Amino acid sequence: MRQYMIDEITFLERDTLDSYLKRTLKPGGLEGVFFLSVPPDLLGPEQLGHAECGPFYFTVILEQSSLRFELLVRSASNMHCSCIAWATPSQRLFVLDFADRMLKEEMIRA
Repeated sequence: MRQYMIDEITFLERDTLDSYLKRTLKPGGLEGVFFLSVPPDLLGPEQLGHAECGPFYFTVILEQSSLRFELLVRSASNMHCSCIAWATPSQRLFVLDFADRMLKEEMIRA
């Protein structure tokens, strides 16, 4: 899996990140899993052509000492479709900007 990972987070940083993610992202079905929605203006051509598969999102996974941002654009309604794809350069930048902004706002040093 292609992903961006922040590791070596402390117990207190994990609690801070958990609170931030719960306030800003949609929860997944499992503890520590969140969905970061892809803005409509960043959807790729295939995703734009598959509006019925939307909304599209990135999975964010908060673990004991790490935070992972998967770089796969997923569909909320279809697990097997050609519109599910690796992040484009602009989508990848969106994920990295979100992570950087979160770390700065929450004063995380990891």
